[in-house]
Amino acid sequence: MAGRSVHVLAAGLLALIAPVAATASPRDSLGSGLGSPSQATSSLSPAVATGLGAAGPLTTVSGLGRQLEQPAQRLAMLDLDAPFDAPSTAPFPIASPPPVRASYPITPARRALLNTIRYAEGTWAGGQDIGYRILFGGSLMRSMERHPNLVIRTARYASAAAGAYQFMPFTWSLASRLLGLQKFSPEEQDQAALLLIQRRGALALADEGRFTPGLAARLSPEWASFPTLRGASYYGQPVRRFADLKRFYEDNLAQLLGEPSRDNPNGSLAGATTCDQGPLVCRSVEGSGPSL
Repeated sequence: MAGRSVHVLAAGLLALIAPVAATASPRDSLGSGLGSPSQATSSLSPAVATGLGAAGPLTTVSGLGRQLEQPAQRLAMLDLDAPFDAPSTAPFPIASPPPVRASYPITPARRALLNTIRYAEGTWAGGQDIGYRILFGGSLMRSMERHPNLVIRTARYASAAAGAYQFMPFTWSLASRLLGLQKFSPEEQDQAALLLIQRRGALALADEGRFTPGLAARLSPEWASFPTLRGASYYGQPVRRFADLKRFYEDNLAQLLGEPSRDNPNGSLAGATTCDQGPLVCRSVEGSGPSL
């Protein structure tokens, strides 16, 4: 009799536990589905993923107010006339970020690519450091203590891009956290740009010392002025011709290495940077432009 009571009691307990377990399973599956930080990052929507770049997709004027109310990662280059038509997926995977406070050595090949990005983005300024102060639209920021996070409007566009590589606020926030950057100085902007290059899987290509269509295409989702393999902007914005970028890169690299180029037969790069042989680490030339 006692044995039968135990079986009846056990059956009753199982009947009570089953609904509770069924109710708890969605919560448990949610917890297990969070996965590692890298998995969570890879699940970002395409709109957020493309918003990580220094330049981003375009939106219509009717959606301008709503866009400015969105989180910072959604605030990219805003076109006041064209429809919003961002690509659904990036053409190249984004690599895992480097460790916090990583420091990228700046070799001649890397400096030439950084300078080419500035040339494409309209912040080259003849190689002078004042290009690191440029806001979207051409005005200059007063301080380099931090990213200004200021939306500038022109007749057609509105953007909060700033600096030599036209960082969007969310992009800069991400890079500064990963690298432990404290200010918005030229040196820190260079480091953040190299982080973005690495995230696009293009740092190894950059280190080959050649400006190829594949390298430009990998960077096109990050900088809208770079052409895709089809020669167009990834976001449908104005784009630099590949031939012009390649010429600038090759001349710049030759000058950094002290070699003759088409524009400088003497092989000197006035007012910008030079590089030591051996480790080939670029350094600034004293008196190479306005001090920041």
